[in-house]
Amino acid sequence: MAMRRKLIAGNWKMNGLRAGGIALAGDLAGKCKAEAPNCDFLVCPPAHLLISVAEAIAGSGVALGGQDCHTAASGAHTGDMSAEMLADAGCGFVILGHSERRADHGESSSLVRAKAAAAERAGLTAIVCVGETADEREAGKALEVIESQVRESLPETAPETAPEAAGASLVVAYEPVWAIGTGLTATPSDVAEVHAHIRKLLVELYGNDTGSAIRILYGGSVKPGNAAELMAVGDVDGALVGGASLKLDDFWAIGRSCP
Repeated sequence: MAMRRKLIAGNWKMNGLRAGGIALAGDLAGKCKAEAPNCDFLVCPPAHLLISVAEAIAGSGVALGGQDCHTAASGAHTGDMSAEMLADAGCGFVILGHSERRADHGESSSLVRAKAAAAERAGLTAIVCVGETADEREAGKALEVIESQVRESLPETAPETAPEAAGASLVVAYEPVWAIGTGLTATPSDVAEVHAHIRKLLVELYGNDTGSAIRILYGGSVKPGNAAELMAVGDVDGALVGGASLKLDDFWAIGRSCP
């Protein structure tokens, strides 16, 4: 089995002003410098904080990511930001296809795929989100919905990386929509079933070497109290954390839970 170092990614969403964001990022950077964590930490602040946060985490090993990108490198797209702009601001990652983008902005899986291609073009690692609603799970369609999103949202061809870094430019995040921000969390057995299915699809799409190397994160009300149990599940290679990533002690504790 491929050795995949766990990734703990913090999605700050539309939260944080300059002073608080810099302080939070700086405090996390300080912890990482003082005590090398057994995982990779990533923070994805809102766009106005990217450069300030990049400066706050410099040299700490904490990575920086954006929360979305446009498909084009530049042009007449008021209010949008390209993958190249994110890279220029110091980002190495970008979250794509989050359920809030799919629902609030009507983003289709085909658009998410185009954005993932843009991320790869700019040298960013795309974190592509998939997940079912409560109605879809209750109807027994969770795996069907997730498979459709995986097949239609991910790049058609394998990430262009060296064999030893296979999968490095792509991450998949399973976020059951009904668990995001609700306090509800999928059971370990549910998570295991979905992540195993995603792994099977990744191997089918990209071959065993690359498909086995791509990290699959779990997201959906991850907190210190359930992190260790979730991180111990097979094919769970980290977490995409929402609200808890805005609290330093909680976010750090989630990272410390990684085996």
